[in-house]
Amino acid sequence: MFLKPSLRQEYINVDSSLAFKNFTDTLYSMICKAIDNGYKCIVFVCIGTDRSTGDSLGPLIGYKINNLKYKNVYIHGTLENPVHAKNLDEVMKQINEQYIKPFVVAIDACLGKMDHVGYITIAEGSIKPGSGVNKDLTPVGDMSITGIVNFGGFMDFLVLQNTRLSIVMKMADLISMGIRYVMWKLNTNPQATTLFHSMEA
Repeated sequence: MFLKPSLRQEYINVDSSLAFKNFTDTLYSMICKAIDNGYKCIVFVCIGTDRSTGDSLGPLIGYKINNLKYKNVYIHGTLENPVHAKNLDEVMKQINEQYIKPFVVAIDACLGKMDHVGYITIAEGSIKPGSGVNKDLTPVGDMSITGIVNFGGFMDFLVLQNTRLSIVMKMADLISMGIRYVMWKLNTNPQATTLFHSMEA
C-alpha cells in the first residue's frame, strides 16, 4: 500500500515513550475536524488478511476493537471476516450505501524504508491498498492509519509473509488501545457525544 499525498501526515515510532500520546492526540484532532466538517459516523475499515503475517495488522486491529459499543461507530475487517483485495470494492460500496456521510478510517499494513520499519503513520487522505504488492485497488479512506511492518523493494509478497509477528502485534496493540481511548474521549466531548455516545451507559 502507498499513501497518496496528504494535507497532514505523522510518523510515530511504536517504541517511543510518547507513541501513545502522539497517536491519540493526532487521531482525536482529525476526528474532531471531521465532525466539524459534517460527517455523521465513523467507519474503521481494517484491511488485510490473516494468511500473511505482515498483512494481518488490519484484521488484528479489527478483532481488538470489534466490540466497541458507540453509536454511529462501525468496524469492517476482522480475523473472522477480513476485508482484502478480493472484497474491498464490494465492502466500500456497502459502506457508502448503508451509512449517512461516513468518515472512513482506513487501517492497513505497508512496506517502507528500512529506517521507518516499526513506525505508524496517521494521515489525512486516502490510501491505495495492495499497490505495494502490485494490486490495483481503488483508494480508500478519508484518513488512514498504517503500520510499516517491514521494508520493501524486492519480492514484497514474500517479505510480508516473513514479517515477524511481534512487530505486528506491538502495532496492533497500540493502535487498538489508541482507538479505544479516543472513542472514550469523544464520548466526554459535548460537541461529539450526541453522535458517538456509549451504548453501554
